[in-house]
Amino acid sequence: MIHPSVLADEFSQRWERIRKSMLQQGADAMLVTDNVNLYYVSGRVFSGYCYLPADREPLFFVRRPVGLDGDNIVYIRKPEEIGDYLREQGLPFPQTLMLENDSITHNEFLRYEAIFKPATIKNGTAVLRSVRSIKTPYEIGQIRRSGILHAEVYAKIPSLYKKGMTDLDLSVEIERESRLLGSLGIFRIFGQSMEIFMGSVIAGDNADNPSPYDFAMGGAGLDDSLPVGCNGTMLEERMSVMVDLGGNFTGYMTDMTRTFAIGDLQELAYKAHETSIEIQRSIAEAARPGVPAKDLYNMAIEIAQEASLGDYFMGHRQKAGFIGHGIGIEINESPVLAPRSRDILAEGMVFALEPKFVIPETGAVGIENTFAVTADGIEKLTLCEEQILPLG
Repeated sequence: MIHPSVLADEFSQRWERIRKSMLQQGADAMLVTDNVNLYYVSGRVFSGYCYLPADREPLFFVRRPVGLDGDNIVYIRKPEEIGDYLREQGLPFPQTLMLENDSITHNEFLRYEAIFKPATIKNGTAVLRSVRSIKTPYEIGQIRRSGILHAEVYAKIPSLYKKGMTDLDLSVEIERESRLLGSLGIFRIFGQSMEIFMGSVIAGDNADNPSPYDFAMGGAGLDDSLPVGCNGTMLEERMSVMVDLGGNFTGYMTDMTRTFAIGDLQELAYKAHETSIEIQRSIAEAARPGVPAKDLYNMAIEIAQEASLGDYFMGHRQKAGFIGHGIGIEINESPVLAPRSRDILAEGMVFALEPKFVIPETGAVGIENTFAVTADGIEKLTLCEEQILPLG
């Protein structure tokens, strides 16, 4: 098998869930090519394809790496050899094939169409994202492990700060600690609308710099080629420092934000931070299977407005259009907590909740934690101090 034998039941369960969803849409096979989805269906990233019929075990067509062994592994040089193999084995070609239309190129689409010659091609991206949104107990365990190590890194942040640092200096030290604890240093994002390194350290008024990406806290970045995050701001008195670095220690990520302060901040910043904690508490009490994600978004907006902080909530000059997002192998999965979201919370979903504020002349304040949806509520997976902590 392509995955460890101890996880055979885990992957059989995943394949069956995909098959069930495929059949509901009238498809009889899916070709998986994207690294994220290959990891989901096989437990590893490889150069090649997973061909998943609706009525039999998947086949893994591998180009690289060499040395993989198993009855369902077939080495190929080019995708046309998939068709050759199916013919040689007397296996039927699909009448309705699903492809990851959201991530393959037009040329790849035409190539696969020529190989399989299906009567119909359907987009399988939504199927895979929907299936992946409900995590298995094993997956939640992997996210929980990342959360523990993520919190261990954040607990060290006050000791990493030295007077005279820039936001970049502090970010590098936090990134170093993360890597030493086993961070994989990669944070996968669905689609082409966002790019990010290991995360962001946002200091002072850089939090109010608009970004082209849909982040609550943008930041100007160090170069126009990646306009997000730290920009070389010198860390000074009466400035907030928001740390929003991802935790990816297992292939499954956690997202967590904590706020730090150099000296005393203005009172409005402390009020906003307490409001972010209140929003988290209220949503944690309300969230459970069956609750529409948009209702949680509206709850957060209402609390911010009642505190007379609506102008600063989820950005100041430029606002984010959400307060939370699903997370797992990618950092932007379902559900999305946004005003027009159609997502309904279900047991096994995992999402990051990030009520944040931007206070001019101070910076960003607020928190973010990763939660798993349980049978009767939600469980916080990122556990460390949530109050504003002093630096220096």
